[in-house]
Amino acid sequence: MENGEQGGWVYIMANRYRGTMYAGVTAHLAERMHQHRSDEGSEFCKQYGLNRLVWAEHAPSITDCIAQEKRLKRWRREWKFALIERANPEWCDLYDQIR
Repeated sequence: MENGEQGGWVYIMANRYRGTMYAGVTAHLAERMHQHRSDEGSEFCKQYGLNRLVWAEHAPSITDCIAQEKRLKRWRREWKFALIERANPEWCDLYDQIR
């Protein structure tokens, strides 16, 4: 498999409805969510108590995921809210759906 051709996930974590958010990328979403929930993920998620997976999108290329993550990090909060609420209006934790 060529470099960057392994599929991956772009995801957004939050601490509550319209609260603090974190955008990330991973090749293994369930494993990464377990790390975040065990305080072994990012320091930012640990510091702000971000343990709710509120949005995730799969892409066939990890390179595409990284580019999407960078775009999301430049977006305004309201744009991220709209993205999340199109797929998850109640900001439910999606972790159980991906395990």
